[in-house]
Amino acid sequence: MIRMLTRAAVLAVALPVVVLAGTKFTSTWVAPEARGVQFTGKKVVVVVMSPDDSLRMSGEEGMVAQLTPRGIDAVAAYRAIPKEILKDTEQARGWFERTGVQGVVVMRLVGNDKRTTYVPPSWSEGYYSSLWGYYGYGWGAMYDPGYVRQDRVVSIETLIFSVPMNKLLWAGSSESTNPKDSRKLLADLVKEAAKEMKKQGLSVR
Repeated sequence: MIRMLTRAAVLAVALPVVVLAGTKFTSTWVAPEARGVQFTGKKVVVVVMSPDDSLRMSGEEGMVAQLTPRGIDAVAAYRAIPKEILKDTEQARGWFERTGVQGVVVMRLVGNDKRTTYVPPSWSEGYYSSLWGYYGYGWGAMYDPGYVRQDRVVSIETLIFSVPMNKLLWAGSSESTNPKDSRKLLADLVKEAAKEMKKQGLSVR
């Protein structure tokens, strides 16, 4: 039995384990003032802070596509802000204030890691389902390693600021597991962000 279990364990580690891609927020924060702020009908600029122009453009367009149907006048930063002033704090501040921007949504990649997870054997089936069924198995087998799974986990920080108040209104940290591509990742992100904001009383319609 021990030989059989050892062989099964080796096969389990060797076989690729597919985990469905998904996005979830691991933490969020809301300022007390956020519940009184309405962005409907107001100008909101979306900024993806990334040196990768293609990622930045697709991310900004992805968020704009989610905000516009909710009645927000959303604008992608790459379409509106001159590139030469985008990373200059004082020049960017002047541009936001002069053009009547009411809110800014910022997204930033903060992690892109491989995560190893130990998956124990099932505890709900077979010899695990009863004390005496497991008792005899446990003493005879001694070692059942389960298997190890490797996932790619992308972590993104999403922030919403009020320009007139110069204040952070909402913040969230999210993780996306095994994303297929950046467009799908960002589409999932903005949908989940909208759900979180709605639950916390922010007007996302």
